[in-house]
Amino acid sequence: MVIASMMILGQFLFRRETVPYQQLQRSTEYKHASLERVGERPASQFVGLGEDRITLTGTLLPIFTGGRLSLDLIRAMAKTGKAWPLIEGSLRMYGWYVIESINETSSVFMSTGHANKIEFTLTLKHVDKPDPSRMGRQSLSDTLNGYLDNASDYLMDAQ
Repeated sequence: MVIASMMILGQFLFRRETVPYQQLQRSTEYKHASLERVGERPASQFVGLGEDRITLTGTLLPIFTGGRLSLDLIRAMAKTGKAWPLIEGSLRMYGWYVIESINETSSVFMSTGHANKIEFTLTLKHVDKPDPSRMGRQSLSDTLNGYLDNASDYLMDAQ
């Protein structure tokens, strides 16, 4: 069975049922050094790649989409500090990314305090591929259990 996803970060699936983003913005910097010259424009030399960030924004409507729990799972991933492969649903590999920030704004509350609308912004930063010797090997179930443990810790910290 193939599970269609908009994007995959590590083992987190961006889908309508989890965190369907409505906008993807990518910003890539290229560094150039300048050297002043007399009577001419400064000389410019390419010195390498700069920051590469992807920002996902969207609105969650928990009645139809994922909600706060989905964002909490992403927060649990961020809390590990690990880099994760980012793969588009079309199988385009973006590279390895860390979760730099997660912002959410909740509104349209029910009497129980649950939000009917959650707007979010997720910022990812491109990093070099991690050294496999430092990554360690974990099974999928160990990784998912780690996510759940981290999510539980996060939820306990939030209270």
